[in-house]
Amino acid sequence: MTSSSIRLGVDIGGTFTDVVLETDGNAFSTKVLTTYSAPEIAIIDGMHQVCAKAGVHPSDIGQIIHGTTLATNALIERRGAKTALITTQGFRDVIEMRTESRFEQYDLNLNLPEPLLPRQRRYTVAERVDARGDVLIAIDRAQVEKVVEQIAGAGFESVAIGLIHSYLNDAHERLVAEVVAEKMPGAMISLSAEVSPQMREYERFNTVVANAYIKPLMKSYLGRLEGRLRDEGITCRIFLMHSGGGIMSLENAAEFPVRLVESGPAGGAVFAAHIAARYGLNKVLSFDMGGTTAKICLIKNQTPKTSRVFEVARTYRFKKGSGMPISIPVIDMVEIGAGGGSLAHVDALRQIRVGPESAGSEPGPACYGRGGDKPAVTDADLVLCRLDPDNFAGGSIPLHPARSKAALAAVVGDVLDMDATTAAFGLAEVVDENMANAARVHAVENGEDLSEYTMIAFGGAAPLHAGRLCEKLGVDRLLVPPGAGVGSAIGFLRAPISFEANRSVYMKLSDFDGDKIKSLLVELQSEAVGFVRSCDATADILSQFKVYMRYTGQGWEIPVVLGENDARAPDATRFERLFEENYTRLFGRTVQGLDVEITVWSVNATTPAEKAAAVATAKTAGAAPVAAQRQMFDPAKSDYLDTCVVRRDAMETGANIAGPAAITEDETTIIVPSSRTAIRQPDGCIDVIRKG
Repeated sequence: MTSSSIRLGVDIGGTFTDVVLETDGNAFSTKVLTTYSAPEIAIIDGMHQVCAKAGVHPSDIGQIIHGTTLATNALIERRGAKTALITTQGFRDVIEMRTESRFEQYDLNLNLPEPLLPRQRRYTVAERVDARGDVLIAIDRAQVEKVVEQIAGAGFESVAIGLIHSYLNDAHERLVAEVVAEKMPGAMISLSAEVSPQMREYERFNTVVANAYIKPLMKSYLGRLEGRLRDEGITCRIFLMHSGGGIMSLENAAEFPVRLVESGPAGGAVFAAHIAARYGLNKVLSFDMGGTTAKICLIKNQTPKTSRVFEVARTYRFKKGSGMPISIPVIDMVEIGAGGGSLAHVDALRQIRVGPESAGSEPGPACYGRGGDKPAVTDADLVLCRLDPDNFAGGSIPLHPARSKAALAAVVGDVLDMDATTAAFGLAEVVDENMANAARVHAVENGEDLSEYTMIAFGGAAPLHAGRLCEKLGVDRLLVPPGAGVGSAIGFLRAPISFEANRSVYMKLSDFDGDKIKSLLVELQSEAVGFVRSCDATADILSQFKVYMRYTGQGWEIPVVLGENDARAPDATRFERLFEENYTRLFGRTVQGLDVEITVWSVNATTPAEKAAAVATAKTAGAAPVAAQRQMFDPAKSDYLDTCVVRRDAMETGANIAGPAAITEDETTIIVPSSRTAIRQPDGCIDVIRKG
């Protein structure tokens, strides 16, 4: 990718909008409160702040890369457009029947998420394509016109089209789309064959419905953002971070907004992978905690783990199957409703619970003094003296400890007969244990031992809690990179342009057809490369080939990476060997006597990733200068301890400070527990390690 000398990264979160400007090797950043009614206002405000710091005019910006939680929030809060689904007769209730699996076997009051569209908004047409892509029942255009006229009369803004097996033959979907375009010229149209051309109709239909549901909202927002930036004299191209860890054009993002789900957290994972590459770390636990949520991701061999399905709006926080599945390429991570703004309450069992409800930026935690009267994680951090009330967010947001104590006492302390400090301690321990438990579950599901991992923490709240998480998880080393408070926005600037094209074509190795496979992979490569070329016409493009394979009779597949030669000259024996190697790596053995089948084919086209310069770790070179002393609560000791306060920008390479300590900067604070020591590395990372 040809990069401009001045680039802007923008991440809209549930509480803060993070803005980073890079120019001539220097980075300038800021955090501003997210403006929910018009998110572009916070972007413009933050952009002017960083431009003023850098001494440049907004019109000098050569590239903008943007990530946002707006798509995710719209799905969670059900704030999408009035949407209709047109599907095959007999499949109207697929998105409500789900897979008929129970994610919690013994819960008699199981709550499944309601489908995005109620039954009266789902319409059917008589047609049928079989599992080979052959037409069994031809579609009748006249009948389609009658159905579309019904939809048009009901005033729908957006139409999702999902027909059975259209991933193999999309002719019927395209005919329906043609009729919708004729009868409803102002409506948005989403085809499942374009949005998610993969088998499993529940996931595919749910994904195309989600795309249609948020498409008018996201298209309107992206159009307003582009217009506001043009008014500021900015004429450069705008790119969006997608959930798979790459960037795509604004035009493609407007057509496929469902790919923006998890775009912000994906930038954080890219940021952590870049730091891991600088330090040569092959086992990293990425910990991103912002104002609304916390995200945990495993990064092996400097590459974030990826998946083809992601769940939004889980009704049970740690239970797979309890959310809406979105079938798109996505960086695999655990997301928890545990951010600085997550609210606490006491349940019927007199236990402290935190999240998933959040104070957000409006009104924000009680300490913001903006009308909030319920205690949030930030209130607990303030009462425990982890935060300086006069220097939060660089002094731009004054905090009010008295309001925090009052909220903690009213909601937690009075109910459980404890003072505000004990309530804050309990709240902080609950949220830290929630995050640690999520990390443990994620590691066990992936067969990993976290004691072998290094944690990389970023996001405004993560450095406040990462040290305690390391104590709970048995992790010996924690890295907090420069710009940690705006890590996801920095990650956007490190991401390559990429697009992954998928297709479901079922094939057993016993029926291996090399010519068909070669033709399919060439077609997918052409599609993926075309998307990347729409963003950059001259960049070098790399192609990564992958297939999803399983033993016949199994329910789910495992990913198998192919080399260029495997794609150009497919060989059944080679495919089988690759599958068995990957299967053995995951499960410890192979299964004899069963045929192997391929269900999904994938090609990811990407520009070369930015090279990470290696860092030689520094040795201790003296104590860091102490700016102040204060009493801070140490949860491992259950008491307030004398704590050194150090300015991060005053630490030279090799400078160290023994915990308990607080290392402060404008966008976050690093808490060094009494069990740890912190050392500044040559690239500015704060390296927090267990005391010997």
